[in-house]
Amino acid sequence: MKKIIDAVSQETLHYAILIQSSIAMAGSLFFSEVMNLPPCVLCWYQRIAMYPIVILSAIGIFRNDKSLPISVLALSLPGLLISIYHNLLYWKIIPESITPCMLGVSCTTKFFEWFGFITIPFMALVAFIVITVLACISLTKQRYEKAA
Repeated sequence: MKKIIDAVSQETLHYAILIQSSIAMAGSLFFSEVMNLPPCVLCWYQRIAMYPIVILSAIGIFRNDKSLPISVLALSLPGLLISIYHNLLYWKIIPESITPCMLGVSCTTKFFEWFGFITIPFMALVAFIVITVLACISLTKQRYEKAA
C-alpha cells in the first residue's frame, strides 16, 4: 500500500479531488439546468456536500493547505452517507415509505438508466467514493511523510 501512496504526489491527489468534484458539480447542473430534470430532496443534500468541495479544493491547492484532506472529508463523508442512503432507496433495499422525499420529486424517480445500472444517484455515489478515497490517500500520505 505504501508503494501506491508514494507513487502519487499530494498535489496530484488534490487536483484529482478538484477535477472529480468539478465534474460532479457540472453534471448535476447539466441535469437540472439543461435537461430540466428536477432534483429530489436527497439530491439537494448531496449538492450541499459536493459544491463546497470544489471551492475548498481550489483554495487548498492555491494555498498549499495541508489540512485540505480533512476539510474535504468533512463534506465528502456526510455526502457519501446520504448518497448510500439514496441508492439503497433507489434499489428498493430501503422502503420508500421512510424517505424524506414526500413532497416534490420522488427520490426513486428514474429519469434515465444507462447500461442498465448507471443512474443519477449512482453517479453521485461514485463521485463521493472517489473523492473520499482520494482524500484518505492524501491524509495517509501526509502521515507517512510525518513519520519519515
